[in-house]
Amino acid sequence: MSKFFSLKSFLGSESLYSNLNPEAPNGNQQEVMMVTVQIVIQKIEEQLDKLRETKEDPSSSPVVFQQCAFLADILGLLESVVASHYSLKNGSFTIHPLRRKKKQSDEPADYFLREEIRKYVRIKPNRLGKQNFMGANASFTSIGHACFAMKKELEEYMDYDVGDICNDDWKLAQKLMVHGCDPLPRRRCFSRAPKLYNQPLPINESLWKLPDDRNVRWSQYRCKNFACLAGNTTRKGFFKCADCFNLTNHEMPRWVSLEADSNHTADFLISDVLGIKPGEIRLGLDFSVGTGTFAARMREFNVTIVSATINFGAPFSEMIALRGLVPLYLTINQRLPFFDNTLDLIHTTRFLDGWIDFVLLEFILYDWDRVLRPGGLLWIDSFFCLKEDLYDYLQVFKMLRYKQHKWMVVPKLDKDDQEMFFSAVLEKPPRPFRKRRHMKKPRRHQISNGVISRTRARFKISPEPELRSPNLVKRNTI
Repeated sequence: MSKFFSLKSFLGSESLYSNLNPEAPNGNQQEVMMVTVQIVIQKIEEQLDKLRETKEDPSSSPVVFQQCAFLADILGLLESVVASHYSLKNGSFTIHPLRRKKKQSDEPADYFLREEIRKYVRIKPNRLGKQNFMGANASFTSIGHACFAMKKELEEYMDYDVGDICNDDWKLAQKLMVHGCDPLPRRRCFSRAPKLYNQPLPINESLWKLPDDRNVRWSQYRCKNFACLAGNTTRKGFFKCADCFNLTNHEMPRWVSLEADSNHTADFLISDVLGIKPGEIRLGLDFSVGTGTFAARMREFNVTIVSATINFGAPFSEMIALRGLVPLYLTINQRLPFFDNTLDLIHTTRFLDGWIDFVLLEFILYDWDRVLRPGGLLWIDSFFCLKEDLYDYLQVFKMLRYKQHKWMVVPKLDKDDQEMFFSAVLEKPPRPFRKRRHMKKPRRHQISNGVISRTRARFKISPEPELRSPNLVKRNTI
C-alpha cells in the first residue's frame, strides 16, 4: 500500500486541458501548435489511466515506475507551456479558470513520490488536540534542504518495505549527509547487522587490541578485515588515516611521547595540555578522522571524549565503538548536537585542513565557540595548508580572540617547504552577556571574489608564531 500511494499523486491526476480545445483562430501557427500540444497531453493522460487501471503495483516494476515518472514530468511541462501561452496572449480570448497556472504547493511532501518520505515530512498533529509537554500542538520533522536537489538518491534511500530489513545502503546515506542532505529522515525498517556478532572485548583489552572481524559489515569496504587495514599494504583505507588501525606501532605513542612518535603526528603532549587547566578538563569532543586513539588516551587521564567521525573507506565508527569509546556519526556540515557552554575541550586533527573554505571555517569555529565553556580549550593539532595561505588561516583563528597558551608553525619538508603545519592550544575567554554601547566591532577580513584582503583588525595581534628550524623537526605526509 505504501508503494501504491507513492504513485497516487500523478496516477490520479485529471487533465486541465483535455476538454478545453479551442479552434485555432485564422489558422494561426502558434494556435495550431497549441492544439497539437493538447493532443499530446491527452495521449499521455490516456496512458497514465491505463497504468492506473492495471492490477499490478506499478512501483514493483522499476521500468513501469520510471515510465510513470517520465510521463508525469512531461505532462507537467506541456501543461506549463499551454498555460504560459494563453496567459501571455492579448485580445478578446478569455482565459478559462482551469487554464490558469496553478501555484506551486508549499507542502514539502508534494515534491516527492515515495510515500514514506511524504508521510515523514508531513506535520503530525497531537491526538488530543492540545499542546504537548514541549509546548507544541504537533510534531514537526525535517530534512536537509539539499535533499530536494538529491531527490533521486533520497527516494532510493527511502525505498523499503515497512517492518522489513533495511537495505545495506549506509554508503548511500553517508553520500546524502556529506552533500548536505542532513538530517536524513528516519526509516521504518530494521537496520542490517553482522551475521555473526561476537561478544566485544572487555574494556581493559579493547582499547589497544584489534576487534573481532565478525562485528563489522564489510560489504562496502575494499578491505574485509581489520588485519588488512592495520597492515596497510594496499592503501585501502582513508589516505589521511592510512595507519590509524595500526594500534601498536602507529597509534600507541601518539600524544604521550614526542620522541617515540616517529610519524610526528602531534606537536603537544596530552599531559602538557591538561597541565594548563589542572583538574578542569573533564569532557570534550575530538573532531577528527581516526579510530578513537585520542579518546583512548584521554580516558587514561579520566577525561571523557566523544569522537566525531564518518566512515571514509573504513569502519571508523564501528572501530571506535568496539574499543569501548563513544562515536558520534557527524559531518562537517552539521551544527554540533551540544548545548551552549558545555564542553571543556575541543580537539581536531587530520580533518580541518587547508582544503576548507574560509567562510565555512568561520561557521565551524563559531559553532565550536558556542559549545565551549568560558575557560575551555581549543586544541588545533597539526593543521596544514599551503604556505601562501598560512597567513589567512592564522587570521581566521585569531578572529576568536582566544588566549594563546601554545602556538607553533612547522614546515612540511616532504612538500619542498610549500606546505606548513600549524598547531595551537587556545583558551576561550569569558565574555559579557551584553555588548557595551561604546565598544566598536572589529573590522573583519573583507572577502571579495574568493580573496581575503588583509585589513588590520582593531584588536591586539599576538606576536608572530614560533617557527621551528627544518633541521630540528621533520614532518611526514599525513
